[in-house]
Amino acid sequence: MLAKRGALLAVGFLALVPFSPAGLRTTRFVGMRGSADPTALVFLPTQKEFYMSDDEIAFIRPGLNVTVNSITNVGPGQKPVVDISLADDLGQPLDRNGVLTPGAVGAEFILARYNADTRAYFNYTAIAFGPGAPPTPLHDVGGTWQDPAVGHSIYTFGLSMPAGFDVTQTATLGIYAARDLQDFIGKSYDAPAVVQYFRPDGGVPSNVQFDALDISACNTCHNPLSMHGQFGPPVQDVKLCVMCHTLEMPPTASGESLVFNVFIHKLHRGQDLPSVQAGTPYVLGAGNDFSTVEFPQDIRNCQTCHSNVAAGYTNYFTYPSRAACGSCHDDVNFATGENHPGGVQVDDSNCATCHVPQGGREWDASVVGAHTVPFKSTQLKGLNAAIVSVTNTAPGQHPTVVFQITNGDGSAVDPSTLGEAFLVLSGPTTDYGTTPFSLFETITTATFDGQKSTLTAMNAIPANATGSWGVAISALRSVTLNPAPSAGPAAVSEAALNPVVYVAVTDAQPVARRVVVDRANCNKCHDNLALHGGNFQNTAMCVMCHNPNGDDSSQRPAAQNPPESIDFKRFIHRIHTGENLTQDFTIYGFRGSVNNFNGVRFPGDRRDCEKCHVPGAEEVLENPPDGLLPTTTARDWFSPQQHYTAACLGCHDTKAAAAHAYVNTAPFGEACAACHAADDEFAVDKVHAH
Repeated sequence: MLAKRGALLAVGFLALVPFSPAGLRTTRFVGMRGSADPTALVFLPTQKEFYMSDDEIAFIRPGLNVTVNSITNVGPGQKPVVDISLADDLGQPLDRNGVLTPGAVGAEFILARYNADTRAYFNYTAIAFGPGAPPTPLHDVGGTWQDPAVGHSIYTFGLSMPAGFDVTQTATLGIYAARDLQDFIGKSYDAPAVVQYFRPDGGVPSNVQFDALDISACNTCHNPLSMHGQFGPPVQDVKLCVMCHTLEMPPTASGESLVFNVFIHKLHRGQDLPSVQAGTPYVLGAGNDFSTVEFPQDIRNCQTCHSNVAAGYTNYFTYPSRAACGSCHDDVNFATGENHPGGVQVDDSNCATCHVPQGGREWDASVVGAHTVPFKSTQLKGLNAAIVSVTNTAPGQHPTVVFQITNGDGSAVDPSTLGEAFLVLSGPTTDYGTTPFSLFETITTATFDGQKSTLTAMNAIPANATGSWGVAISALRSVTLNPAPSAGPAAVSEAALNPVVYVAVTDAQPVARRVVVDRANCNKCHDNLALHGGNFQNTAMCVMCHNPNGDDSSQRPAAQNPPESIDFKRFIHRIHTGENLTQDFTIYGFRGSVNNFNGVRFPGDRRDCEKCHVPGAEEVLENPPDGLLPTTTARDWFSPQQHYTAACLGCHDTKAAAAHAYVNTAPFGEACAACHAADDEFAVDKVHAH
């Protein structure tokens, strides 16, 4: 229910398609009364609006959009005037003051000019924080508002343009705004950023503006990128970020640069910065220590951020500079030449002489070549694995697996030439429960006929096995690189994407394991999720070992017992909860590696379950499938934990949450559906909606 009501400006909202319960994983369409288009607004079960009544939707008037009607009075010594319209997502007017329509609107205005020579902005709305302080690029401060009509507002800047302001040059107006509905529905609406190019004299603006980055690349991981919301409307577009984080931005008290192309590189490299590795934390003011940031893929993937969605994405390799390059490589001192093979560089004029966009060799001095990601090297031939057939799969039998390993060109590979290569069996597919690694088989001894390989497993399928089982292959070889990165590695692991097939043990036909996550979703952030040396890449294989009975007891020292669960649903939730965990979460891995995940900083909203999960992956609470196993959780508040409990307590790891689950759990099942079923007040989708 809404927390409070206010006056409602009647505009004829109507839900044109009946409300659909969350359990159907459908969409809800909302349009205007009389509209021919019922898809004007679409709400998903991940959004709070999906669960509102028609009356509540009509009252809230979801959304916020800002349209610039005019920009005037932009000249030497003048205070610019911006005339704007404010509307909801159906184009109907909103009261800026939140009286006639719910939710007051706050907006900030930036005025700047782009310098194509420096590829940076100069900010005209900079202010000095104290006598003698250098101006800090910011939004306008001290302006005044007029509201001629509902949805129509006029903002007059508090700052005046400098005396030498050139009205013939293209200027950029940036606006970011938010509509505060926290008291009503516990959220705010953030308007899409306004970035408008104009010439104050009325001439045609130049199209040479900042276009090196696009927010869609940022939001692949950040969903959405949102900064400075504690001070007002959040900044949610990189085109706004660069209008303040200019060359004029003063450094922090500790001397760290806040110029965009410096700090954005440094905070993403985080714990791997040479300076951090040498013991100097990377801190940008109180409470902003980025020394624990771990970029979730190879930092040399420049195109992850500099994606070709942005028209000027080539800037990163066509305009090398000391500031940009020295931000990641912060052990280079261009003034002294330390750690720079090119010696002393007093300016950027010679950077492109050596650092051309693309050279002739990988890991040469060219920008693209130097940032070659080893596993993407053209020196790798490509490695593929396929399971051709599996026979003898009854209880107590030793399965015979025919498989094929090939290069990228289709030529066959003898498995005896591989490094680590395994056949993995696990079952049943209702919920894998075999002890991890107990049914691993090396495939390097398989019989190779020049095209295919045949292996009869030494381990038998257990005599008491039932249902269907999964069969997977892990294949990896080491490739020596020549040339190789100067800092290493000299060799790289080349792995095949693990094939997984399902075989009937006692079932009439094979039954596949349920699909809950998609590796493609993982790779939106991770680029190429590859664990345990790089040869485990398929989540359908991960769950074979990371099952409810799995733990790290084989690697954990006795003094550190009890062991930690490695059940996939709990394990993955805890890793991604990271710094928000209240309990320690440390896994002892292969060769005694100690892996603590309490410092992981997830870059998105963890309520967005479909960031990782496939649509509709959540199982029906009221009617769970047979065969789900409890998870052994010896280091948690209680053990074992039933299926849904283990998943939910993966993120919600507090004692209170555990107590809630404990009193609603029995040895034979869980009572989760009593409150969290699809149509309930606390339905899973509903409580995660945002």
